[in-house]
Parts: sequence; structure tokens; C-alpha cells
Amino acid sequence: DFAKAPDGVIPWDGVRNYQARNFLAQMAEGDEVFLYHSSCKHIGIAGIVTVVRSAYPDPTQFDPESPYYDGKSTREKPRWQAVDMKYVRTLPGLIPLEELKSMAGLEDLPLVRKGNRLSVMPVGEEEWQIILNQAG
Repeated sequence: DFAKAPDGVIPWDGVRNYQARNFLAQMAEGDEVFLYHSSCKHIGIAGIVTVVRSAYPDPTQFDPESPYYDGKSTREKPRWQAVDMKYVRTLPGLIPLEELKSMAGLEDLPLVRKGNRLSVMPVGEEEWQIILNQAG
């Protein structure tokens, strides 16, 4: 998706989980984020993107043609947020979820705990460094 975007920026929209939405709202311009592949054959961390526009009302919630349409959301009281992301780099190799689960220091990372598969979640500075070191 990033390669197809004219300026390399794409919205992270369509998030329809309240906890994940709240994490999106906490993102600020310049924050770096791991790009995590899910719902595919090879699940894991694949790269890094950066936030280039902090949270704003997700336009897909207002579009009746969108699969992310929310008829209860209004422009005056939007329920859902989006952020704009820009590609930074691809990691040398995908770090699979199974590998993340076995890495020392990531035991408290929500991603590796059973039942926690949010599309958006915070990563602490120590966890960030552990993952980057593993990436090489």
C-alpha cells in the first residue's frame, strides 16, 4: 500500500475496536511504529512506519459505501480515529509472532499474551529496543 501511495503516506483507518482506537488517539507526529502483518500467511513484524499526521476522525465511518461505515457516528461526535503513516523501512527479515512470543523481555507485550490481538497497541522503549536488536 505504501508503494502505491503518491507521497508514500497512507491512512491507518478502519480500526473498529475501542481500545485500539484509544491507542491510535495517543499517537503523535514523529512516533515510530512497527508494521505488523496479520491475517496473512506469514504473521509478524515486517517494518517500521512513522506517524505523519496525528489522530483525526476516520472518514470511512461516514461513508455508507465503506465496510467501516458506522451509522451511529456523526461528524459532530465521531467515534473512530485514523492516523496517517509513512513508510520508513523494511526489517531485514520478518520477525514471526511465534519468535516474538519466545523472546526474553517481551513477556508483558500485549501482542504475545493469549487473547490480545489488537491491531494497535503500545510498545515500551525497552521492548522496542529488544525487537530492533532481534531484527538486526
